[in-house]
Amino acid sequence: MTALAQEAPVTMPEITTPEDTTPGPELDEVLWQAWKAMELPEGFHAEIIEGSIEVSPTGRHSHSRISFQLRRLLTQYLDKQSSAYAVTNDTNIIHGRKVWIPDVVVALEEAIIASADDTEFVAEDGIGLDVRCVALVAEVVSPGHDCKKRDRVRKRRAYAEAGIPVYVILDDYDGQGTVTVLASPLPDKAVYAESHRVPYGTEVIIPDGPAKGFTIGEAITGPPRGA
Repeated sequence: MTALAQEAPVTMPEITTPEDTTPGPELDEVLWQAWKAMELPEGFHAEIIEGSIEVSPTGRHSHSRISFQLRRLLTQYLDKQSSAYAVTNDTNIIHGRKVWIPDVVVALEEAIIASADDTEFVAEDGIGLDVRCVALVAEVVSPGHDCKKRDRVRKRRAYAEAGIPVYVILDDYDGQGTVTVLASPLPDKAVYAESHRVPYGTEVIIPDGPAKGFTIGEAITGPPRGA
């Protein structure tokens, strides 16, 4: 079992790309209004990520299985802790004029079950949860170059900039599969100060927040791909 603070058992290069240009407030507002007016066919969702509206289809079976297992086991773990936090998905997470729909979200249970007019936890018009009540997000990477870059790079920056404490990336398409746990966000730099990346088949532990001590292993990811 490998904790975040320990040296990774396998040395693997980080995936990075040059910084993108940060959109200005006027573009943010235009995108926000366009996003709210969108009507998408069933099986698609739209997010606002770094100055663009991105539309994504529902994931493949492997994607659904991993996100389901993560939600199920995280829920069991938080229940045992009698935590004030709970697990949800298919939820709009709002930060200013930015919108994300993570595959898995750990947020205050009080916020998840709040009424649409609860201004403490729910963003305007009941459109989604305010990012301030979110403790962890997870993304299961989808195939395709742009989908991979979105979860590995663009959302990594966006979640760090929003101050989300823990971001977990489960990536079937990185070698035989990897899990990356990111913690200690630095919002002014849009980066996470702590990063631990391991191959499928190696356990990794959530280091902070209500899910601290939760282990991600083969029960969630399955065995290494192609093994």
